[in-house]
Amino acid sequence: MDAQHLLSACQGAGIDFFTGVPDSQLKGLCDTLYATYGVSGKHHIVAANEGNAIGLCAGHYLATGRPALCYMQNSGLGNAVNPIASLMDQQVYALPCLLVVGWRGEPGVHDEPQHVKQGQITLRQLELLDVPYMVLDKDMSDAAFDAAFARIRAHLEAGRTAAIVVKKGALSCSVKPVYANSRQLSREEAAKQILRSAGERDVFVSTTGKLSRELFELREAAGQGHERDFLTVGSMGHASMIALGIALEEPGRRVWCLDGDGAALMHLGAMAVLGQRRPVNLLHVVMNNAAHETVGGMPVCEGALDVSTVARAVGYQHVFRASDGPTLDAVLTQAKACGGLSLVEIMCATGARANLGRPTTTPQQNRDALMAFLQEKRLGGEAPACGK
Repeated sequence: MDAQHLLSACQGAGIDFFTGVPDSQLKGLCDTLYATYGVSGKHHIVAANEGNAIGLCAGHYLATGRPALCYMQNSGLGNAVNPIASLMDQQVYALPCLLVVGWRGEPGVHDEPQHVKQGQITLRQLELLDVPYMVLDKDMSDAAFDAAFARIRAHLEAGRTAAIVVKKGALSCSVKPVYANSRQLSREEAAKQILRSAGERDVFVSTTGKLSRELFELREAAGQGHERDFLTVGSMGHASMIALGIALEEPGRRVWCLDGDGAALMHLGAMAVLGQRRPVNLLHVVMNNAAHETVGGMPVCEGALDVSTVARAVGYQHVFRASDGPTLDAVLTQAKACGGLSLVEIMCATGARANLGRPTTTPQQNRDALMAFLQEKRLGGEAPACGK
């Protein structure tokens, strides 16, 4: 179904405000919203995380008496559970909102490991939250959708939050907006420079999305193992806290956190914790391409997130920025030598190789190899390579 039909049905129900966090399963809807409203007007806001988006929907309803639409990947239900249960619920403020949820990891449909558990429990989560829902699949006709949506609309009019769960391939888009920036340095080339700059004892924690895939493939291309890397394939926004946990227990080892601007924004408070603890062995790198690229490309914070200024404000001791290869090389040398909590913001281009693969090792293999590397390096031995 063309996402415009869903949008028209929502407008017919009085929904004129849209917010959420982009999802590749909902690309048709996200592209349609971007083409229709952009991200800088009053009708559409790309939120920092899904809980924030529910709060926006609550505020919109309180001010207008009209429900809003909140879109998210099903992994985002975790961020949204608290405001759905303690703010929107019938036993609290009884505020209506339409959730549009991309069903990653749907049982019987192949997906990445981080989506499997969430896919299994998506419908049960909604039932536990007492959120009525309909399921949209690619074979549903417009007429069948209209009939099902009429029931969803009735729930909204009764003051209840309700949901549309979107299966893979169910939404298409007749418009194809272009998401891009004018920067030249690719994220993968920046990651390659960082790996060249790292020491043999250094370990890496990389954020969810294409950056972890690129790190894995860079190791493969260099004939290296993967035992020094923790690929945070899920848990968007938590890579820096994983890195902090390692850094505190490994004070004699440099820990690199390879983060993204969208991921860092999702749980921005983590930077304040880092700024307070100031681990001298942690180097926080944020790849800032101003886009939620892995899930379609919509802008992060309207393309205006200034990570360097945030880092200074919350207590990072050293802050650097680079937008080209030579500058990045110089910045990395300085950051390694400065002896304090450092942030390197890399202003990079959007886009990735068309043939970018995915990790061929399991999350458990990744875990075991890293833990063995940390333990055996302490004892002076060598850790086995994961997948080698």
